[in-house]
Amino acid sequence: MCGIAGFYHKAKDYREYGTHYRSILTGMHKKLWRRGPDDAGIYLSRHCGLSHSRLSIRDISGGHQPMVRTSQGRTCSIAYNGEIYNAKELRETLEKRGWRFETTCDTEVILLGYMEFGSAFVTQLNGIFACAIYDSAKETLCLFRDPMGVKPLFYTECQEEIIFASEIKGILAHPGVKAEVGREGLNEIFGIGPARSVGCGVFRNMREVRPGECISYGRNQPLRQELYWKLESHPHEDSYEKTIETVSSLVQDAIRRQMVSDVPICTFLSGGVDSSLVSAVCADELKKQGQQLATFSFDFVDNQKNFKANDFQPSQDRPFVEKMVAHIGSSHTFLECGNEKQIEMLFDSVKAHDLPAMADVDASMLYFCSLVSTQYKVALTGECADEIFGGYPWFHKRECFQADTFPWTMDLSPRKEMLSQEFLEYLDMDSYVQENYQRSADETPRWEGDSPEEARRREISYLNLKWFMQTLLNRMDRASMYNGLEARVPFADTRIVRYVWNVPWEMKTRNGVVKNLLRESGRGLLPEEVLFRRKSPYPKTYDPRYESLLKGMVRERILSGHSPILQFVDPKKVEKFLSQPSDYGKPWYGQLMAGPQMLAYLLQIDAWMENYHVQVVS
Repeated sequence: MCGIAGFYHKAKDYREYGTHYRSILTGMHKKLWRRGPDDAGIYLSRHCGLSHSRLSIRDISGGHQPMVRTSQGRTCSIAYNGEIYNAKELRETLEKRGWRFETTCDTEVILLGYMEFGSAFVTQLNGIFACAIYDSAKETLCLFRDPMGVKPLFYTECQEEIIFASEIKGILAHPGVKAEVGREGLNEIFGIGPARSVGCGVFRNMREVRPGECISYGRNQPLRQELYWKLESHPHEDSYEKTIETVSSLVQDAIRRQMVSDVPICTFLSGGVDSSLVSAVCADELKKQGQQLATFSFDFVDNQKNFKANDFQPSQDRPFVEKMVAHIGSSHTFLECGNEKQIEMLFDSVKAHDLPAMADVDASMLYFCSLVSTQYKVALTGECADEIFGGYPWFHKRECFQADTFPWTMDLSPRKEMLSQEFLEYLDMDSYVQENYQRSADETPRWEGDSPEEARRREISYLNLKWFMQTLLNRMDRASMYNGLEARVPFADTRIVRYVWNVPWEMKTRNGVVKNLLRESGRGLLPEEVLFRRKSPYPKTYDPRYESLLKGMVRERILSGHSPILQFVDPKKVEKFLSQPSDYGKPWYGQLMAGPQMLAYLLQIDAWMENYHVQVVS
């Protein structure tokens, strides 16, 4: 994986002030060095500049970027972040059409594929990617992002110049861009966060290339935005048995494909069905090569003592992890995070995201990834299975099913509890959230044969894919890449998503079993007690000392009288919140963000405003 950045202007000649613009490109990739600490490069042409920081995973010696190729007088260049899992097949196709390769890396496959087929080549890619390709003959810049949005790519327009980067910090390194936020951005932070509206970059005039989107700029063409990938709804014609067989085949093929690497791989293993399936397939493949899989699990110091079972988190992970380690024979490491480290990482998490994030849910993952990255550069994870196969409570609970809003945040009152009345009136949070919800619900691909209940299931599934899954993918990308670790997500394979999208709910939850379709497809790979374990999400700490430390920091940092967040909150309301007991069983976002996470989120907002020198504009 890597970090990319650059700029484009259809009329400006960057070569006239080459030293100046090369310096800007260097500054941009230096801001992204944590995504790619192994190598860096820049490329400057008349209308375009590309910058790259590289994490070397495939073709260690030959994959330097930006990569430039010339054929028949036509020069094209690329800066790319990602992995293409069908690169071998695509390479063979291009070789048959006369292309000759200088490297074994997938970067060259994309570049030569573009030169042969144009921007339509992106539809042939199976992988996770964000890339920029400049075609000097056409004087055109194309920005692409993978269909699931696993890899990030932000951009802004500044006086007819397009500035882009894998992360916002890369764009802010450009001297023409200011860190400003308006009403829309503040609603994203306080009303939508830690999620983001599709395509929104929170900062003023900042956008993100949407999942499955191609954006192109050219001398003789206006800005063109095109979704090259989207879901389509149609009747599912396979039998139940055939459906299980197909899902099993797709899942195992996706996992095997994503094991491709020129450096050793590992997996994250929680003891849940998702990560256990990934780990079981990887372990089996490595055994065939005479190798042993390394697995890692995450928890918190003293969580065995402090854990409180609830509807959202019914059981601890460790007993199930131990069963899986014995079953697959992996070399396992149990990683733990303490209170002080988790609080320290809250602020690194802001630096990783350039935004407030999922509070300690994100900060702890950031810490765990830092530990894994000392030994490995590539990890496979079980992310995205719940969104695709219907694993979350809001797929099943009647009140969520009937809610005319985002089912993971049905009540906005906890978000308003500490905000000043004046700020609440300025935000009009309810309207902003409702408009975004309705827009996404209306985009749901329909099929006229669906019953009203099945149509609503599609809506909830679509919202999960476009919103909740994207939040978790952002979390995984930033937490891993901040530490030079590439985290792969086999369940986000587009073939799986397309197929399962049209499988009726009755098959997905046959006999009332949550994620039944995925579980049945994993028979023979996992022990029964793991295969049919009740879902328990990513762990969080239940140590009361953690909340006590957070309260002390809020009083010290926010109520001290110098905090930038004081322009949004009511100090009396904050003190009242600090004085009341927390309810761990009533999250305000997803399953894990309750009272303590609200305090941590406020601290992240405060750090974001201060460290990024964010200015509020009307």
